[in-house]
Amino acid sequence: MRCNLIVLCLLGFAATTVIAEETRNAELLASSCAACHGTNGHSVGGLPSLAGVDKLYLIEQMQQFVSGERTSTVMLHHASGYTAEEIELMADFFSKQ
Repeated sequence: MRCNLIVLCLLGFAATTVIAEETRNAELLASSCAACHGTNGHSVGGLPSLAGVDKLYLIEQMQQFVSGERTSTVMLHHASGYTAEEIELMADFFSKQ
């Protein structure tokens, strides 16, 4: 019984650690967007804000930059450098801002 409790505690800790690491990774990835799209995606200039934008919409836009369907020299360069998982992490991060 005690062994089961220890295992459950360890699993809970591992899950919490994974979530915390994903959050840190998403924040780090998103920070590279700040120069143009503002801190945490809150743009103060002429570029679109990413904060609060639907996650699936952001993923779709990034995929279109990667494929060349949507053109932008700067965004093609940036978007092409991310994996699908990283794009999803950033989209999730920005959608929650």
